[in-house]
Amino acid sequence: MASSTSGVNTSKDGTPADVVASLRTVLTSESEPLAKRFRALFSLKHLACLHPPTEQTLPAIQAIAAAFASPSALLKHELAYCLGQTRNSDAVPFLQQVLKDREEDSMCRHEAAEALGALTDIGSLDMLRDMRDDEKEPDVVRETCDIAVERIVWETTGGRNAENLKQSDFASIDPAPPLPVSTQQPSIPELKKTLLDSSLPLFQRYRAMFALRDLSSPPDLPTAVPAVEALAEGFKDSSALFRHEIAFVFGQLSHPASIPSLIAALSDKNEASMVRHEAAEALGSLGDEEGVEDTLRKFLDDPEQVVRDSVIVALDMAEFEKNGEKEYALIPEPVAAA
Repeated sequence: MASSTSGVNTSKDGTPADVVASLRTVLTSESEPLAKRFRALFSLKHLACLHPPTEQTLPAIQAIAAAFASPSALLKHELAYCLGQTRNSDAVPFLQQVLKDREEDSMCRHEAAEALGALTDIGSLDMLRDMRDDEKEPDVVRETCDIAVERIVWETTGGRNAENLKQSDFASIDPAPPLPVSTQQPSIPELKKTLLDSSLPLFQRYRAMFALRDLSSPPDLPTAVPAVEALAEGFKDSSALFRHEIAFVFGQLSHPASIPSLIAALSDKNEASMVRHEAAEALGSLGDEEGVEDTLRKFLDDPEQVVRDSVIVALDMAEFEKNGEKEYALIPEPVAAA
């Protein structure tokens, strides 16, 4: 039952009772600016990820899923990512529906597959395996399904318990866990070798990628710049999925050493749009670095819709970084108790 404080209905966690409905209206409205819709999404993600769940959790998940009706591939791929971070099985049917829809943009379907892996959904294993083995599926979907299967198997057959993994600075549920580092002096050349070895399973290469990411944070670690430089070599890989994940990791790190390779990826008109969009958003996280905003503005009229949209969001993120705001979101402050 919602409580009332100063005439405002609130839920048990102090959140205004109508906040989900308000955020859903913003998120699903095609007339709202894209940057504002993204902020609404991240507010809903906050509510959807609460553990233990509150009375706002399921409505927040449903609100996020409602926006899959949007024509924006960029927004829909972000919806799928956010649902995968919830640790909540209520998100599974929505993600399965997106993944099964062959008319949906491949970038969105890839993100739905990755999200099912992040949720460790055993019930999706058959679907993921079937799509992994279906040569009619786009490479990005097949490769993501492969990684998702391996992640679920690793999580559910003792792999996690058998490894002593370093605590990451990042709260995200990643497509693959980092490779375990067994020595006090982790070998960046060895991790780089694994990262770039295309004969190895993608899951293992992703594990090297996230191990290198963790060696890049905090940014003043002596291993940070060499690890970032090793990761940047991944942009030469033949897999667009792999290259896009490198850009995503750089967005998490917000390390200035990644800027040259991100600009190169964004500027390459022959690069896959899913890679260029991720590079744009990663640059948005570095918006307080000199020249980044000016670079992003050059792509506001890019021929690729998903790139244009990403630049709009990235510039909004850059403004957020410069202003020192605490949360990139619209969520109202909880109402104080009487």
